[in-house]
Amino acid sequence: MMSNFGQQLRQIRQQKRFGLNEFAKELGVSPAYLSNLETGKTQTIQLGVLSKLQQQLHMNIDENVPENDHVVWRTERVSELLLDLHRCNPSAADYLMTMVEQGVELFAVASSDIH
Repeated sequence: MMSNFGQQLRQIRQQKRFGLNEFAKELGVSPAYLSNLETGKTQTIQLGVLSKLQQQLHMNIDENVPENDHVVWRTERVSELLLDLHRCNPSAADYLMTMVEQGVELFAVASSDIH
């Protein structure tokens, strides 16, 4: 399960444009430890580090998510980010939610036309 966590961690870190060394320093861990965590080479994580990861990357740690099912955790993460954004900038959050809704509807119609 840690390799799934590590994959999620690396993907989110990279999407947020954090470098490995920079982010390791921010977490108070060595770059080697962070790299090992991301690649699943270490099976332990300190509670303080886990807490910082959840706060800084808005990661939900859910061990019930199947290893290859990244759609679930990404959807939950986007939902949390939109809720956070709505608290400080409701207009931007509403705009993004409208764009996502319209995009999903557009692709759903296009998919149904193909099938």
